[in-house]
Amino acid sequence: MPPTALQWLSLVGVVWLQSISGTNTNFPAYSSQLKHVLSMSQLQLNNLAFASDAGKLLGWFSGIAAVYLPFGSSSSSIPSLSYVQIFALTVLAGNSICWINTVSYVVSIRNFPCNQQVVVGLTTSYQGLSAKIYTDVVGAVFSHSLFERAKAYLLVNSALPLIVCFIVAPIVKDIDVLGQRNVDAWFIVMFVITIVTGIYSMISSLGSITSGMSALDNLIGTGVLLLAPLVIPLAVKDQNDGTVRSVEEGFKEGEEEADREVQVRDVGVREEIGAKTMLMRIDFWLYFLVYFSGATLGMVFVNNLGQIAESRGSSRTSSLVSLCSSFGFFGRLMPSFLDYYISRSKCMVSRPGLIVLLMVPMAGAFFLLLNPTNISLYISTAIIGVCSGAITSIAVTTTRELFGTENFSVNHNIVVANIPLGSLIFGYMAAMLYHKEGNRDGKCMGMKCYRNSFVIWGCVCILGIILAIILYARTRKFYLKRHDQSHS
Repeated sequence: MPPTALQWLSLVGVVWLQSISGTNTNFPAYSSQLKHVLSMSQLQLNNLAFASDAGKLLGWFSGIAAVYLPFGSSSSSIPSLSYVQIFALTVLAGNSICWINTVSYVVSIRNFPCNQQVVVGLTTSYQGLSAKIYTDVVGAVFSHSLFERAKAYLLVNSALPLIVCFIVAPIVKDIDVLGQRNVDAWFIVMFVITIVTGIYSMISSLGSITSGMSALDNLIGTGVLLLAPLVIPLAVKDQNDGTVRSVEEGFKEGEEEADREVQVRDVGVREEIGAKTMLMRIDFWLYFLVYFSGATLGMVFVNNLGQIAESRGSSRTSSLVSLCSSFGFFGRLMPSFLDYYISRSKCMVSRPGLIVLLMVPMAGAFFLLLNPTNISLYISTAIIGVCSGAITSIAVTTTRELFGTENFSVNHNIVVANIPLGSLIFGYMAAMLYHKEGNRDGKCMGMKCYRNSFVIWGCVCILGIILAIILYARTRKFYLKRHDQSHS
């Protein structure tokens, strides 16, 4: 297979990895059942949500490994064990997500140096589908009894990543490609496939809520769309087999591509700095707190979505999780779509500026949750899914732009270390307020359970908007200069 076809095949492998990497995102779909089966309190349940995020505290190990070791992915299983054992293995499983993500980011950046932002955004968007994929697999394959459903999620969470990693390990690797011919045309094809996947995901999620579409139908449709990107490396192979170029043409194309790569790297990065230097910068801490008040807060909401739905009397937790996952998919795709088209126009929207625009509706969604109707729950869940997903996607390229590419794998894993911190602070706060409002057995029903949490989360999000505006002001000159150079 020609190098260009292998390059796109590697991208397909990254898409599959990202699609199954979010094993922690389906936690709310079975958290209530798990709480009942293990007779846990709300605080103990929050411990498990925190444990999954706590694995990211050691995520920088995967960044170091990406520099010195061959690529590979890991997974961990969680059988029916004691609470302490489940906690420890959940930490390990959370850390394995960092390894999968680091491999995906680094391979995407290295294989498409002139389209880094677009590729990272495209592949990262598929992580937003993880929760939907897992809920569809469980709904289609396993029974719906209280115990079996929780057990099924744990089994699928441990087995599916291992299977997919085994399949894609031979194809996810660095591909040395000098010339990238017709790359724009193939990106358009990839965008079409991805957008269709997102539309189908949203329609099927809404169908599960309104008309009760079967999980098996949803799973088959999603599976077909996940296989669809394979048409690109197959088409590239056919195209290249029928094309004969002289050595001189190939050498000239390689020189042009190399010059373009150097130009992109020089223009696209503010400075190349290591982790120690980054931690001394004010912009890093502003960026860290903005992420903490935006994307991390959205993840805490998702972790509590099972108990939020239960307290409001909703029985469609799995459908809510799928809805949040589907809209999160589009949120993650949106920055990549904007990158691709804005970079070819004279418009300029900086990353911090986009984050400001995304956090405004997100703050409003938290306050909308104070409305007791089910429609407000669905709308707020969709908004938070879109906005937190988009911020997560934007953050990957923001880290690279502000702090450089050379140490990206370590630097970004330091940035996302704010996720377990937010899970600990916001999650425990919500759990304590839930416990305070609950009855003697620790169960809480009604709007009172999360009312104060929604207010606090909304206020924190507003604070994040202010910090994002400050970061926007401090980085505005860099993004203006970058825009002018790229269009000069």
